[in-house]
Amino acid sequence: MNKNNIYILEDRGLIYISGKDTFNFLQNIISNDLSKVSNVQSCFSYLLTPQGKYLFEFIIVKHKNGYFLDCPNYQIENLYNQLNLYKLRSEIEINNLSNEFVVAALSKDKFPEFNKIKGNGMTIKFREDPIMLDPRCDKLGARIIINLEKLYLSAKKLNLKISNINEYYQLSHSLGIPNSDTENFQNKIFGLETNSEELNAVDFKKGCYVGQENTARMKLKKKINRRIYPIEIIDGNLNVDDIIKVNNKEIGKIINNSKYPFGLFKFKDTNFKIESILDTPKGKIKIIKPFWS
Repeated sequence: MNKNNIYILEDRGLIYISGKDTFNFLQNIISNDLSKVSNVQSCFSYLLTPQGKYLFEFIIVKHKNGYFLDCPNYQIENLYNQLNLYKLRSEIEINNLSNEFVVAALSKDKFPEFNKIKGNGMTIKFREDPIMLDPRCDKLGARIIINLEKLYLSAKKLNLKISNINEYYQLSHSLGIPNSDTENFQNKIFGLETNSEELNAVDFKKGCYVGQENTARMKLKKKINRRIYPIEIIDGNLNVDDIIKVNNKEIGKIINNSKYPFGLFKFKDTNFKIESILDTPKGKIKIIKPFWS
């Protein structure tokens, strides 16, 4: 990531939750342990279905007396409604602040504090606004949650150039991290199949949460036989659910055919090999090696 660039992530939205019951409310439903989150530490987490399937994802950032949930913009309305469904009598306030704040990504090298410690999610303040090392992978740099007008002033102060967002997405895809094009994951594949463990989105030591029982069982019994991998189109074009074959044997399917595509693969199959060339009905693809492989 270029040290002098900043990327405004226009496809991200922000929900802010506050109130005296906020900690217990979130801790009882999310896949990660909210105890990890503080003014100096953020985390990545999922909200799963009761069966343990992927539903929503977000980066959780402590801010003042509550928490920001930095999530894909397309999920905002449904996530807001789902949180209110779980709210019941909890004394909390849930607000969609997507029109007031933006999320931007930038190089961690702009902040010497990030080079003093290893580990994802470290959080600092810049003029009262939270900046965190991406808790999924620090190779994705840092993120800032800030008012749009203040963002331009801060970018000028830090000598940052607002740059093409596709540079950031290309980096994310090369690392094997989906961004905001995860619609085809929802309620279709298990959280663990989306690499939730590798992306630091699940804590197996915390207590109960929505989807915990099946997630723990899959982990304990090693029943994770499929997972998503980033792919590169070598030739032709892709459609969602296209079968992927190697030596005429089915090994997976296309799960996302956006500009930055992913496939869902039977990774334990002896024919599965990272960086190999595979066949689809209308073309050829190559599996990209993710950062965690």
